[in-house]
Amino acid sequence: MDVNIAKIDGGLLKEMIHNGLMLLERNKKAVDALNVFPVPDGDTGTNMSLTLRSAAKEVEKTQSNSAGDVAEAMSRGALKGARGNSGVILSQLFRGFFKGVQGKEELTPADMAAAFRGGVEMAYKAVMKPREGTVLTVSRGFADAAIASAERQGADADMILMMEEALAAGQATLERTPDMLEVLKQAGVVDAGGKGLLTIYEGWLGALRGEEIEGEAETEPSVAPAGPAEADGDESLSAAAGSLQEITFGYCTEFIVTHLKEGVDEADVDRLKGRLSIIGDSLVVVGDESVIKVHVHTNMPGKVLQYALRLGELSNIKIDNMREQHRNLVVKAAEAAAEPVPHKPYGMVTVAAGAGIRAIFKDLQVDGFVEGGQTMNPSTEDILEAIRGLNADCVYVLPNNSNIIMAARQAAELAQCEVHVIPTKTVPQGLAAVLAFNPDADGDQNEQEMTDAISFVKTGQVTFAVRDSNFDGLDIHKDDIMGMNEGKIEVLGTSVREVTLDLVEKMRADEEIITLYYGKDVSEEEAIALRDDLRERYPDCDVEAHNAGQPLYYYILSLE
Repeated sequence: MDVNIAKIDGGLLKEMIHNGLMLLERNKKAVDALNVFPVPDGDTGTNMSLTLRSAAKEVEKTQSNSAGDVAEAMSRGALKGARGNSGVILSQLFRGFFKGVQGKEELTPADMAAAFRGGVEMAYKAVMKPREGTVLTVSRGFADAAIASAERQGADADMILMMEEALAAGQATLERTPDMLEVLKQAGVVDAGGKGLLTIYEGWLGALRGEEIEGEAETEPSVAPAGPAEADGDESLSAAAGSLQEITFGYCTEFIVTHLKEGVDEADVDRLKGRLSIIGDSLVVVGDESVIKVHVHTNMPGKVLQYALRLGELSNIKIDNMREQHRNLVVKAAEAAAEPVPHKPYGMVTVAAGAGIRAIFKDLQVDGFVEGGQTMNPSTEDILEAIRGLNADCVYVLPNNSNIIMAARQAAELAQCEVHVIPTKTVPQGLAAVLAFNPDADGDQNEQEMTDAISFVKTGQVTFAVRDSNFDGLDIHKDDIMGMNEGKIEVLGTSVREVTLDLVEKMRADEEIITLYYGKDVSEEEAIALRDDLRERYPDCDVEAHNAGQPLYYYILSLE
């Protein structure tokens, strides 16, 4: 018998979310396999699954049967658990979905369709340079079809039919992604994020049809903050100059707007941003329908508070004289004697996989760590907890992986202190950024200097191919040893040593320092022998080898 569903409540939405997670769990390895690069880091399905799992856990906690309340829990959980770029985008799709249904007890097909479109708009805003042929494109194709179906069906619209038509359109869009992105066409795959999203929505449709997907989510891997180091014995928001005379806006002003006035909406928040951008810089305004966090550097903190009071009540107001901080550079006294970590003016958090890499960063005074890297992308909450654990006024975050930068930026928005995400994509970039840190400079100047330092280091990586592939004209076979220069495959072979030597030859121009960071699958004897070979080949270079202990990559190379 055909079932016609005109509305869904929070209970059914919970079932849909659970079904979506179960179906993605079943198919996450297939989604992972769609990675266009034949390196051992295809983790889109895993990251989306972990993000959705966090959302589902939050949903299970709510006792409400209101669809709006369930959507809010889903959004909140996804935001905290977002991992990798795909997970962050998924969290933004859910956040926009929630905005479209908040306050609603039940949802019609028109409500759902509008919420899907709201999610697309939110996700596009979250990506600095959106590219078509990705999960964004697929989500838009799905949402547009949902809108069209709901409008065509009118007042008697059926939720199941709407989802079926939206999924068909989303699948058609997914199949066109190789025509939009050349890297997908070369690899002969569709976009992994788009496939993962449609898998989730297929699970939602299954719940509407009464199809329960059995099983439980796998145990979550341990990718958690390592915390502050033990004591011994994106993109810049703004680039303010570091000298006292060149500080344009002298007061770091932070506060939270709560108990928002009736009728305050996103347009009001956008107007606040516009006003503050005129009288300050380093502006961050983030939040939701119940609370807004504001950070701005300005010479008129009173005017900033006056503008914000138009939206609601102010709390946690903090105004610091940055010129005074620049002059004194003193550590504030601990706010409470019971604090396990002394209060300090600044700290650094880095994402690292391998005890050796953590030890190297620790020697450079990095005091907070998050375990993770390739195939182990930490969540937004993992990074946020590491930031909080430092108990610092200003924290610099080094993701050291392109797939972690978005989660780091999302954590920065949620933090209650000044946070600067340095967009490091590799460990050598992270080390170069740390070396550029100046304890006598303010946050914005350090962000600029540390970001600039990234461009002066070249990164090479030696790993193995996880499957047969043809990429950039290279015929790659499973288990081939690959040498990559700034992420581009340049050397193929069967010997780790020979591939590494050839890679250095291709990378080197006039650099004077070559550093080998060898992984857990390379012995010290092998690394020392390779170091000596390089010293003999390049007698004018300083060549060093360090045991970093990283997984998956035999060597990470740094040329400076």
